Amino acid sequence: MLTLPPSLGPVRLVAVDGHAGSGKSTFSARLATALGGAPVLHLDDLATHEELFAWTDRLREQVLAPLSRGETARFRAYDWVERRFAAGREVGPEPVVLVEGVGAGRRALRPHLASLLWMELPHEHSWERGQLRDGVELSDFWDGWMRAERAHFAADPTRPYAELLILQRDGGYEVLPGPRGTARTGPERP
Repeated sequence: MLTLPPSLGPVRLVAVDGHAGSGKSTFSARLATALGGAPVLHLDDLATHEELFAWTDRLREQVLAPLSRGETARFRAYDWVERRFAAGREVGPEPVVLVEGVGAGRRALRPHLASLLWMELPHEHSWERGQLRDGVELSDFWDGWMRAERAHFAADPTRPYAELLILQRDGGYEVLPGPRGTARTGPERP
């Protein structure tokens, strides 16, 4: 990752995308450690109950704009229990900044990315893992989430643009070339 050219001012912005429950947060934490403590921006901090995927403007204004100028991004993180923006967060303009969450590789963000990684786990398995993780208290939320995620990826697919596919294996991860990484390079087509 450090050998990639900067993609957002001095920052190499690396997206970790995939279905909810696919292991994005866990993988991102491990990758951050391997990169010497790279900061991780969790898109769950910018999304809300009412705006599951309508966080692009918040990300652009509160995070991407300052990082592109080499400044620290400051934003308020959404509290999913209190249902409001609460805790303040900061992300500095480090050499690599990871952004993880469903939609991290969306069309509006791809021009700012140094690399796009996709957690390769079918949505059925991901959603099952997510529901087991979150428990029955959130089953109504998951019903709405699955519809919203399907609609999001139908309108703005990410996987076809991933340079790398990440497969979780017993004891670690397997990294494979993604569709974009094996395709002829060139400008992205809408």
